[in-house]
Amino acid sequence: MFLSHFSFYISDKKSAETRKTHSHKLNKIVFNALTDPKIAIIISDMSIKNQVTTSIAHVHVYDSPIIKTIHHTVNIISTEAELFTIRCRLNQAIQLSNIKHIIVITNSIHIAKKIFDSSIYLYQVQTLVIFKKIREFLERSHHNSIDFWDCPSQDR
Repeated sequence: MFLSHFSFYISDKKSAETRKTHSHKLNKIVFNALTDPKIAIIISDMSIKNQVTTSIAHVHVYDSPIIKTIHHTVNIISTEAELFTIRCRLNQAIQLSNIKHIIVITNSIHIAKKIFDSSIYLYQVQTLVIFKKIREFLERSHHNSIDFWDCPSQDR
C-alpha cells in the first residue's frame, strides 16, 4: 500500500568503488538532512561481545540530537536486538509532529528489511508493532517517507 513511501539503499560490500560512492551519497544526504527541520535521522549500531548485545541509537533533527540510547542485553539474538532498537527510535521520530521524512542509518540493513516481511513468524510481534507505527506515520500525509540506508561498520 505504501511501497513508494519507503526505500532501501544497500551498500555493495564487495566493490570498494561502489562502497565509496554509497558512502559519499549517504554523507550528502545526512548533511542536507541536518539543515531541514522536517527530517529525522536515526543512526543505529549494534555489536555482540561475550554474549552481550549492545545497541546504540541516536535520533537527530535539524542538527540537534533528540535522544541517544544504549541498550545492553544478555542472551538475545542480534535480530531481536536490532528490531527492538529500530522500533524504539522510529517510535520517537514518528511522534514528532513536524517530521515528514525519516532516514534510518544502520549496519544491519538485512534486519531492517525484515520489518516488511510478514512471512517471518519468529519476529512477528516486533515487526507488527514497527509496521503499525510506520503505517500511522505514512497515513498522516502522502508526502511522508522513510529511507533505510546501509552503513557497514567498516565504512564509518
